[in-house]
Amino acid sequence: MNQFLHSTRQFLRDEEGVTAIEYGLIAALVAVAVIATVYLVGVNLNTTFNKIKTCLTTPASCGT
Repeated sequence: MNQFLHSTRQFLRDEEGVTAIEYGLIAALVAVAVIATVYLVGVNLNTTFNKIKTCLTTPASCGT
């Protein structure tokens, strides 16, 4: 019984797993930031290319 209590206390004091969880959370946050950035850049590029397409098809609609 004493060995069981000692092992349980040692397990509860062990912080090695916590570090792995923290690294996992950081990696997840970085992934979300990258996805959001790529999405926003994609939307802006799409808008720019649509403006260029409009100017090429109907030049009168574009201001110089």
